[in-house]
Amino acid sequence: MKNEQSQWDHHVDVLVVGSGNGALTSALCCYEMGTKDVLVVEKAEKYGGTSSMSGGGLWIPGNRYAKAAGAQDSFEEAKEYLQHTIPDGDVPEEMIDTYLRNGPKMIDFLHERTQIRYRSLEHYPDYYTDLPGAREGHRSIEPEPVDAALLGEDFKTLALSHHMMRLFGCVHFTQVEAAILTARVKGWLGLTFKLLLNWLIDIPWMLKSRIARRLCTGSAGIARLRLSMQERNIPLWLNSPMRELITDADGRVVGALIERQGKKVRVQARKGVILASGGFEQNQALREKYLPKPTNTAWSAAVKTNTGDGLQEGLKLGASTRLINNAWWCTTLCTPGEAVPRLSIMEKSFPGSCVVNANGKRFANESQNYMAFQKELFKAHSDDVPCAPAYHIFDSRFRRSYLTGPLMTKDIKPDWTIPKAWYEQKFVAKAGTVGALAEQIGIDAANLEDTVAKMNQYAETGKDLEFQRGDVAYDRYYGDPTIKPNPCLAPIAEAPFYAMRIDAGDFGTQGGLATNPNAQVQAEDGGVIDGLYAVGNCSAAVLPTYPGPGSTLGPAMTFAYQAAKHITGYQE
Repeated sequence: MKNEQSQWDHHVDVLVVGSGNGALTSALCCYEMGTKDVLVVEKAEKYGGTSSMSGGGLWIPGNRYAKAAGAQDSFEEAKEYLQHTIPDGDVPEEMIDTYLRNGPKMIDFLHERTQIRYRSLEHYPDYYTDLPGAREGHRSIEPEPVDAALLGEDFKTLALSHHMMRLFGCVHFTQVEAAILTARVKGWLGLTFKLLLNWLIDIPWMLKSRIARRLCTGSAGIARLRLSMQERNIPLWLNSPMRELITDADGRVVGALIERQGKKVRVQARKGVILASGGFEQNQALREKYLPKPTNTAWSAAVKTNTGDGLQEGLKLGASTRLINNAWWCTTLCTPGEAVPRLSIMEKSFPGSCVVNANGKRFANESQNYMAFQKELFKAHSDDVPCAPAYHIFDSRFRRSYLTGPLMTKDIKPDWTIPKAWYEQKFVAKAGTVGALAEQIGIDAANLEDTVAKMNQYAETGKDLEFQRGDVAYDRYYGDPTIKPNPCLAPIAEAPFYAMRIDAGDFGTQGGLATNPNAQVQAEDGGVIDGLYAVGNCSAAVLPTYPGPGSTLGPAMTFAYQAAKHITGYQE
């Protein structure tokens, strides 16, 4: 939309569209760098977006928290790792260098000036630990838990971490605690008791909310950013979608049309607009246009409001794109009756299970990182041998031992409590033999019996001869250390046997508006679109192969910092 003089309803220096980590970081950085007239607008009724629902981690080599823990790392080693991880040509080298050099600076900036606090993840490895430059810990950080009461009334409009990261939907736990609880390794019972007890005895807070006051993971990261905004009185408009970008006669972005409380509000942005509005994962038409098949919005675990608004507005202005055919892949569990799919990350790694296609055969290492696993799924998928849906196969020992999506464990959710609809919709199946299980879910029985027999042989020897499951450090992170000789392999032998359907899902798209090291949106003609910046999933990924936990939020926040520096002229 072209600007019409004297038609502005609201004036700010910087307009930020979205309310995830990238959006709120950009607002805070602009403020702290001297440009204090900032407005954040959010399409949804709650703030935080997919960032708040996520694990909340950031992959930032050489960050202050890792250094404080005594970890040794360097720019050169991190870059060597990325050079072996990211295919040539996918990401401009200047973007990678900018990220590695400025990620730690962004963390320092926020730590020294705001409520932002993180913890280094000592034992959470890079996702490709067999590659040069990889580390088995201390490159990823997760938010320090925070007291929800500090948010005051803003707690009511905070998007919470995904319900799979909350005990009984109420008690948040950290990523470190998740690894203990889901695999039920040593100390899990005491940790569960402690978390539940602290929740139950907090009577004053229980009278206000059934959600425990201790926020963790994604919602803790967003809460800390929001607390920092509160201290600076930075406004946040909810239920306020961006409808159009507004340009002047020279094509510079000078504002946006925002719909607020049923009215169209023309907001002038004197210094720039920062798009941080998420990807297009909830837009089926765009999925069909760009992403590999099969594809379905119903399989995405991202927030429902991520329909590609920023991408589409940028394209109208002649923006260029990059990596538009990709997403942050992760198989999901579309549980009947649940509004949002669960990410299937940990369950596949636990020993005593495997994942098979319609032919009853495995197609990948189930314990590798979720991004790589689903890429293997797409490679193996065909009309003749579909891998979507796939089926997670396990036995009674597994069912007793490990938290498995909505099935939980047998002591928490006995078989008699499994809803009939789960069986009817073939989300789960149960049978006395492996062959009968295959017949229930409609896959090749003879092949499944053969697959299970092979898995039992691998469990005995500790060597997966087909896909090398458990051979690298990342595989073993979600393994069971009590299982020998390979913590990712145990027999599938104790009846009854179970199957759970998993879909080819995601937690966001990763392709979007191409940007430069200042987060400026690049035009198809080779220049930039003046006044327009993009960060997060509406921009093209910098770490598209997901080299480690936090490969989406780390770049979102770092390039938010870069955008703020460019807008304000801030000198480090």
